[in-house]
Amino acid sequence: RCDITDLDQVHRLFEFVGERWGKLDCLVNNAGVWVYDPLARLRPEQLHATLAVNVIGPFLCAREALALLNGSEDGSIVNISSTAGQRGEAYYSAYAASKGALISATKSWSTELAPRIRVNAVAPGWVDTDMTAEALAGEHREQVIASIPLHRIATPEDIAGPVVFLASPLARHITGEILNVNGGSVLIG
Repeated sequence: RCDITDLDQVHRLFEFVGERWGKLDCLVNNAGVWVYDPLARLRPEQLHATLAVNVIGPFLCAREALALLNGSEDGSIVNISSTAGQRGEAYYSAYAASKGALISATKSWSTELAPRIRVNAVAPGWVDTDMTAEALAGEHREQVIASIPLHRIATPEDIAGPVVFLASPLARHITGEILNVNGGSVLIG
């Protein structure tokens, strides 16, 4: 386990990876937290915690992974963002802001780290995970399903496939892209 908001822990993690494997082909920044609260009740500590995990953590991981990724013939970073980061989301504004920041980081890093490292993001919509279990309980689940053209909530496996693609040599000429994986619920051109 590693607290990605703690630079010392992140540094030790990538030091271990370097000692064990010598290089890193892909970094997937997938850790995330969210808080459901209207802006009027959002507490500073909730905002700080969300930004620490969803923004600071990926920055620290990417920074510490750079030397190992540069040792790969086809280094890749895949950030897990969210459709909320593209369009906003009522009552989840801290989460949406953090994922919007990760989208901007993805685009910035894609040019900064080229040509050795490709950087892309996957932006899921609703995914059936422990994190979303409470939000998808009861009637809200059916409302969400009805709003998705493919009429189902994504599984983690639905997200894993696009991540593997972006990390693979099949995507070697793709960088700076945000791949929407949301069943058609958010159509962004």
